[in-house]
Amino acid sequence: MKRKALAAIMAVAMAVSMAGCGGSPSESKDSTQKTETADSTASTGGSVENKDKPLCWFNRQPSSSATGELDKDALNFNGNTYYVGFDANQGAELQGQMVLDYIKKNADTIDRNGDGVIGYVLAIGDIGHNDSIARTRGVRSALGTGVDADGGVDSTPAGTNVDGKAKVVKDATLDVNGKTYTIRELASQEMKNSAGATWDAATAGNAIGTWSASFGEQIDVVVSNNDGMGMSMFNAWAKDNKVPTFGYDANSDAVAAIAEGYGGTISQHADVQAYLTLRVLRNALDGVDVDTGIGTADDAGNCLTEGEDYRYSEEDRSYYALNVAVTADNYKDFTDSTKVYDKVSKQLDSSKSPSKKVWLDIYNASDNFLSSTYQPLLENYDDLLNLTVDYIGGDGQTESNITNRLGNPSEYDAFAINMVKTDNASSYTSLLK
Repeated sequence: MKRKALAAIMAVAMAVSMAGCGGSPSESKDSTQKTETADSTASTGGSVENKDKPLCWFNRQPSSSATGELDKDALNFNGNTYYVGFDANQGAELQGQMVLDYIKKNADTIDRNGDGVIGYVLAIGDIGHNDSIARTRGVRSALGTGVDADGGVDSTPAGTNVDGKAKVVKDATLDVNGKTYTIRELASQEMKNSAGATWDAATAGNAIGTWSASFGEQIDVVVSNNDGMGMSMFNAWAKDNKVPTFGYDANSDAVAAIAEGYGGTISQHADVQAYLTLRVLRNALDGVDVDTGIGTADDAGNCLTEGEDYRYSEEDRSYYALNVAVTADNYKDFTDSTKVYDKVSKQLDSSKSPSKKVWLDIYNASDNFLSSTYQPLLENYDDLLNLTVDYIGGDGQTESNITNRLGNPSEYDAFAINMVKTDNASSYTSLLK
């Protein structure tokens, strides 16, 4: 846990006139994104109630794991509550297209046993997680193996499907250079360990061992909902057998592995996400427009580009970073996953943005992406934004492992929350009421 000295300085509500990046924000955005003045002085004996302090949900959007419906109560907990994540559907489409493009480009050699069937296996992270659902759907949609269910592509694990008779997926055809191939999802499962932790890399490594022992020569492509599981399968089997593996997150080890045959990954602009997670809190604490340093330049010159770096949903009070495909063509540009984004790398003036204390949790301290990429980025940005952050690492299984360590919310000026399950926002907000 990282702990830094807290400077006991009273925040002053400020009205700041900002110059927009390439122009002023529209009147609509200016009026709808204006934050409440959050004179959060709890750490210095102030009177702001916990229920009124800035709150940022991140990485896991409050929603029903059964239906995907957003938890609007959690997203509107107070006037300074936001969600920060990435555009899951856009990223999922990119991943699926990346896999399809690779297959098309290498059609002459990718069918390892020459049976005319391009078989892939799929590691699913969490069947109840919206991001996992989107990525499964994205791959199946791009490859043509998806089956409609309840208005969307079925994201249910297929189990073993060597014969192509599974109900949740279907065989597809692909014509390349005058030859017709069958594309088949040979197997897929949720990578959940015996203790209940999802997105489990070790489970994925075991799964590829089982699959390869049963039908290894039929596996032509490995696809994973994230790089943690993807790299486990790559190192356990796919690398030695020269089977291209595709993941998601652009973790540094996965990016480096592209030089060794890892097929590709998706950068979800973790640098932008980490910045936004803390920036929305900073703006609320300073009592300035939430767009400050985001779509409108702050005094230091920090500014992102809407439509290129992120998009904002007013209805959902959510910021979504935009994704980039990382392949053999561009992977060298992504080798340092913890480097701050140049557009938002300027130090804030401590006289205008004095030190404040933030409680922030990572749902699973062992999660590869969050621990090796997201948290190091947060730790870089908290210094730039003059925030003293207490980082709490969970076990990935129970909310109580995290919430039990929020014994005194009044000690903090703001909160950033990464839930174990998207359904469980009330486990945290109940502590702040």
